[in-house]
Amino acid sequence: MPILVMKFGGTSVADLDRIANAAEKVKREVERGYDVIVIVSAMSGKTNELVNWVETTSPLYDAREYDAVVASGENITAGLMSLRLQEMGVSARSWQGWQVPINTTSAHGAARFLSIPRENLDQKFSEGFKVAVIAGFQGLSPENRITTLGRGGSDTTAVAFAAAFGAERCDIYTDVDGIYTTDPRVSSKARKLDRIAFEEMLELASLGAKVLQTRSVELAMRYKVPLRVLSSFEETTENSGTLVCDEDKIMESKVVSGVAFSRDEAKMTLVTVEDRPGIASAIFGPLADAGVNVDMIVQNISERQAEHEVKVTDMTFSCPVNQVARARKAMEDARDAGLIKFDELVADEDVAKISVVGIGMRSHAGVAAKMFKALAAENVNIKVIATSEIKISVLVDRKYLELAVQALHDAFELDKA
Repeated sequence: MPILVMKFGGTSVADLDRIANAAEKVKREVERGYDVIVIVSAMSGKTNELVNWVETTSPLYDAREYDAVVASGENITAGLMSLRLQEMGVSARSWQGWQVPINTTSAHGAARFLSIPRENLDQKFSEGFKVAVIAGFQGLSPENRITTLGRGGSDTTAVAFAAAFGAERCDIYTDVDGIYTTDPRVSSKARKLDRIAFEEMLELASLGAKVLQTRSVELAMRYKVPLRVLSSFEETTENSGTLVCDEDKIMESKVVSGVAFSRDEAKMTLVTVEDRPGIASAIFGPLADAGVNVDMIVQNISERQAEHEVKVTDMTFSCPVNQVARARKAMEDARDAGLIKFDELVADEDVAKISVVGIGMRSHAGVAAKMFKALAAENVNIKVIATSEIKISVLVDRKYLELAVQALHDAFELDKA
C-alpha cells in the first residue's frame, strides 16, 4: 500500500476535540487506500509547561533528564491519538521514539537523525495495522537515552519518516491554510501560494517565516519529499494548502514569491578594526564559538589612519537581538586575548530584517533596483544589504517594518496570481 505521512502540530492536537478532528482526517486517508504514519506534537502549551517544571526543579539541569521529561508531551498525544483512531474502527498503535527506533546523535536538546529502521513498522503494516502514530520531536541516542530534536523537531521527524519509507507525500497540518506571500497579519493583501520551490521555502523559513522548521525543509529538499502545508481546521481537498516541491514541478514562477521578515534583529559594528589577512576569522571564529548566529556581514573600504600602524576598516554584522550581549562579550574577550584590535563596538538593537525571495531572480535583472526604489518612495532608509542567488535582504529601522513589507508586497504585485 502507498504510504502517506501526516504531521499534526500542537494547536492541531490542543485538546481531545482537536485530536478527534485530526483522527477524522487520518481515517479519510486510510479509506483512500493509504497506510498512514502520523507524527504528533505535544498538546499546545504542554512543552512549555514541562520545560518550566524542569527549570524550576533544577536550574542547572542534566540535559539527559531534561529530554526524558520534555519528550513525554508527545508520548501522551500519540497514545490519545491511537486510542481515538481505535474507537473509530481504525487499526492503529502508538510508537515512542525508542520503540521504532529513531536513532539520533547524543546532542541532548538538539539531536540529529542517524537512521530510522523500517522493520518494526513494516511488520505491523503487514499484519494489517493501518496507522502508526509516532511521537515526534524525539529519538534514541547511541547510549540508549531519550533525546529531543529542538523546537520544531516534529516537522523534521515527519520529513525523515517520509524519506525513510518512500512516502508519496508528507502533509503538515497546522493552524494556517498554507504558505503566504507574506504574513497576513502585516499585509492584508497577502496571498496563499498553491506551490513553492524547496529553495524558496528554505530561504523564507530561515529568514523569519514560522510555518515550517528550517531543518525539515532542508531534509525534504535533500530527499525530494513533497511537502504539503494545510490547515487542521478546514475540509481537506486535492487543492488544499501549499505544496512545497522541486522547482521543475512549478510551471511558471513569479520573479519574487514572497516577502519574509525578522523583527528582532541587531546591527553590530566593530569600529577601526585592523584590515589584515585572517581578521575575519579572528572576529567570526569567537562569535561562532559563543553560539552567536551571525547573518549579514559588511566590510567597509579600508583606510590608513595616522594613529594606526596598519590599515583599518569597520566590520558590520547582524545577529538576533537576544544575542547582542553574548556577541559583545565574545568580541571583548577576543580583544583581551590579543586576537583583534578595535576602537569601539556599536550595537543598534532597533532594526528589522526584510527579505524578498524568489527563484525567478536567477533569470531576471532589476529586482534590487525595484526593491530599493519601493523603499525609497516610502522614505525607508536601508542600513545593510545582503544578497544571494534567490534573495535580497536589508536591515531597516524596526519602526518601518510593516510599511516596508507592504510597500515591497505591492511593488512586486504579490497579491496577483
